[in-house]
Amino acid sequence: MAASSDSQASAFSAAELEFLAEDEMIEIVPNMRMDSLNFVSGDFGPFRPQIATQVPLWLAVALKKRGKCMIRPPEWMSIEKLTQVLEAERDSEKFQPLPFHYVEISRLLFDYAREDIQDVYMVRSLIEDIKDVRFHKIGTGLEIISRERTYALRLKNLSAMEANIVRPFVTRALETFYKLSSPEMIQESDHLSNRQPQVTNRGPRRQLKDR
Repeated sequence: MAASSDSQASAFSAAELEFLAEDEMIEIVPNMRMDSLNFVSGDFGPFRPQIATQVPLWLAVALKKRGKCMIRPPEWMSIEKLTQVLEAERDSEKFQPLPFHYVEISRLLFDYAREDIQDVYMVRSLIEDIKDVRFHKIGTGLEIISRERTYALRLKNLSAMEANIVRPFVTRALETFYKLSSPEMIQESDHLSNRQPQVTNRGPRRQLKDR
């Protein structure tokens, strides 16, 4: 139970990752006129009809829900770009560069701005295929860790969700390897091996003969 709770504590929930992703900037095209909006995180606007502007994703979703704008999907969500990424993921052992929150951003846009995404079903399918290929690479990497002792692991270009999945297992594995290889553990292992019971040579035994 303790190990399970530690694992859960070291990982974010899907809702928490989505909350963090909502601070990413995205382009919208307003259909209304409005002065600048002032928030703790910054000032956004002014908003003019048909003039594109950059806002945080959370604000874009809020305006979209009220029918105040359309959301322009980021360039990496085009079919051409996603196809290139998918092919590169399949042909290379390395992870291809994608936005850190590509999973959460695409999920939010699929939920709230699907009509603004050209060929939305194809885009969704490509992103799912990319996720599957990258998950396979992660699984292969974890198998290597479980078979071989290592002290460091570099996984470049992981997304937030992928890092969130890998972090608990990798952290526990590296901690275990470190403890097993510490001087104290090695000395204790040598000490135990030296304490094997030894047989004392008491010389030949005399046999008692019946009288």
